[in-house]
Amino acid sequence: MTPSLMPHAVCWKQDPTLIWTMAISNAVTFLSYVTLCVMLFYLARKTRGAVARDWAFFLIGFGIFIVACGGTHLMEVITTWIPVFWIDAWINVVTAVFSAYVAIEFTRKASKLGFGINDYARRLSDTESERARMQESLLAARKLEEWNRMAAVVSHEINNPLAAIGNLLFLIQLNPELPPDVGTIVEQASGEVKRIETLTRSTLGFFRTSAEPEPVDLVSSAEAVRFLLGPTLRQRVVELKIESQGDCSVNAYAVEARQVLLNLVRNAVEASPKGGAVVTVSLEGRKDDVRVVVADQGQGIAPEIQARLFQFGASTKGEHGNGMGLWLVRQLVTRHGGAIEVESKPGEGARFIVCWPRRISDASASAEPVAGSIVSQLQKS
Repeated sequence: MTPSLMPHAVCWKQDPTLIWTMAISNAVTFLSYVTLCVMLFYLARKTRGAVARDWAFFLIGFGIFIVACGGTHLMEVITTWIPVFWIDAWINVVTAVFSAYVAIEFTRKASKLGFGINDYARRLSDTESERARMQESLLAARKLEEWNRMAAVVSHEINNPLAAIGNLLFLIQLNPELPPDVGTIVEQASGEVKRIETLTRSTLGFFRTSAEPEPVDLVSSAEAVRFLLGPTLRQRVVELKIESQGDCSVNAYAVEARQVLLNLVRNAVEASPKGGAVVTVSLEGRKDDVRVVVADQGQGIAPEIQARLFQFGASTKGEHGNGMGLWLVRQLVTRHGGAIEVESKPGEGARFIVCWPRRISDASASAEPVAGSIVSQLQKS
């Protein structure tokens, strides 16, 4: 034993309880520090693709600092019986160096660390909000799909009793003893039955989906929309003008093309004042696409609403709108590789401009329908 040094056990008067208490507690502390160091090294290795290099060095330096601190506790165990205090002193020197490094680096990075934590919390919040919006979009797409299916089923089922009513009216008309005034009523009723049959057939054709893109004449689609919106046009006393120039045929999903025109024209009709207003649908066949412009004579759209007009839930109709129509229009147009924009000034109406490509891209043609793509995206998230 060095005359000037002695083990801790001697200083502690060979008290076994005190000696083992200090030895065990320091040993446990050393093992805990080593475990923390290993975990920091593991974290630095696993996050090297996302964590900046200087932050990785900080993690490694902090890990070495922790294991150095643990080393001082290990030396407390060793020097309990073996007085190797110079080794203990050098371990304290190493600990001091890494302590200073960690303190300086932590001071330098404190502001960045605070910003990073806040930024991560914000992005996490945005992610949750986006997930909620996607769930709402999924629900809206499902409702739309169910509504389309229900409309097709109802239209189909109406045809059977309509056919029976038409036959009965025909038999009544064959009765030679039928009074003239009743015959006139029966003839009017027959005309109304035929009109309803035409409407149901048009509705069935409107909502019948196709598995593959097909040739679609956008002028004919616009005329189909005029027919479907006929009652609304007559009720509001609004004229729908359809103007076309050049070849307006495209390769598209027919039901989705008609859905786009239906939503845009219906919005334009509802935005126009009652009595004498004109809604114009202009179609221009160009080399690579068809330019469709739907213009109304309404009050226009406020600039603050235009910025988020195509977002889900945004509506120009206040509490009377669900904010789904224009969002769906943009989804369908984008699915076909097209683009849509709006031009409007308060008091001067609005113009929705759709550039519909002649041919749908291969990627879009192989993609799922809008509802299906949202389902897949939600499942992946």
